[in-house]
Amino acid sequence: MSAEEISQVLKEGELEKRSDNLLQFWKRKTCVLTTDSLNIYADTQKRSKGKELKLQSIKKVDCVERTGKFVYFTIVTTDNKEIDFRCSGEENCWNAMITMALIDYQNRKAIQDFKTRQDNESASPGQQERRMARAP
Repeated sequence: MSAEEISQVLKEGELEKRSDNLLQFWKRKTCVLTTDSLNIYADTQKRSKGKELKLQSIKKVDCVERTGKFVYFTIVTTDNKEIDFRCSGEENCWNAMITMALIDYQNRKAIQDFKTRQDNESASPGQQERRMARAP
């Protein structure tokens, strides 16, 4: 993957994130979805102190529900942590964009893993001959 692919911005805008505290208020966040992460910032002007949620740490986008005004969805991380979001139903839906970015990331990773495995097998031809000899 090139540096251009990694830093490409797919979507930028506002999302509301449910807070983790007891009252669970919805807080407006500025979000930037790239080809390898979802960056979440508390303030539109100051993009410092943002949280980066790498696509490699996302298991799935789940629980998509549409009400009259909002689309609600949950991002489930690989350590089974759930992060709730909502966006205006009129905007392009963030849940679909995040899901497509996640699928694209997983496909690129699978291709990269396959090529690495293929390169390793071609580097050691004796290994392949032994494997063929064991096959019925």
